[in-house]
Amino acid sequence: MSAIVLDGNRIATEIRMEVAEEVRSLSAAGLKPGLAVILAGNNPASEVYVRGKVKSSKEVGLYSEKHTPGHEVTTEELLELVSDLNRRDEIDGVLVQLPLPPQVDSKRVLLAVDPAKDVDGFHPLNVGLLSTQRPRLVPCTPLGVMEMLRRSGVEIAGQNAVVVGRSDIVGKPMAMLLINANATVTVCHSKTRDLAGVCRRADLLVAALGRAAMVRRDFVRTGATVIDVGINRVSDAEAFHRLFPNNPQREETFRTKGSVLVGDVHPEVAEVAGRITPVPGGVGPLTIAMLMSNTVRAAKLRRLNRAPELSRA
Repeated sequence: MSAIVLDGNRIATEIRMEVAEEVRSLSAAGLKPGLAVILAGNNPASEVYVRGKVKSSKEVGLYSEKHTPGHEVTTEELLELVSDLNRRDEIDGVLVQLPLPPQVDSKRVLLAVDPAKDVDGFHPLNVGLLSTQRPRLVPCTPLGVMEMLRRSGVEIAGQNAVVVGRSDIVGKPMAMLLINANATVTVCHSKTRDLAGVCRRADLLVAALGRAAMVRRDFVRTGATVIDVGINRVSDAEAFHRLFPNNPQREETFRTKGSVLVGDVHPEVAEVAGRITPVPGGVGPLTIAMLMSNTVRAAKLRRLNRAPELSRA
């Protein structure tokens, strides 16, 4: 048995095309959605992520800005920048790229973002709206997972869903979205007893714990749908060969780049799962696609003074 691979790249392309059409329609009516990204410091990984977000913004027709205060920026300086972006009507989304430099109080900066412009969906107001089944702006990664499930025809209502990970960014909002979609949800974490046994009861398993290849074959019921949110870089040759024996394509990548990406799910799980997301090319592309979608949604909620269709929430 080999699992059906859920193609995140294809679904993300569909969403971006839909967003681009919506942006064209809004722009023709005099409303061009705008996104501002704050990238503080000199974190190479963050710089890559932000480049991808800015590039995607341009591709779908959004107005976009990138603000790059230096590594020595203070909390007060970032609060002043966020306050300025909050006041500007042409900016519909404000995204603060994490991590911020160590001297900055990240929580204060994130809480300063206007909830109506919180396209990451992290503000407590938006978290509260999601938990009470009135979603407005929802965290992009779990929202992307829901889009993938919906567009792939995966049944959610009535299913046993297990979410491994309880972060505010993925685990908790993922669980709330699944509950709102009428799944029966269990949230697991580092203190869960018999983690493998709990996971084996899942019809739908979401791995979002940030540990490379932790979810093994014995965690997964035959035929289950497995969503791998993790992105981990493996650069040790011994670890690589344990994970990807007799895999010429991966070996070529490892040889040329010196590393490969692996999710939180071990590659062997594809032999027992019914459906599975790859890493890379699974959930990752959907995160940026949903950021674009959230920016358009924020623009419509703010500037048209009416709620758009809730199909993506």
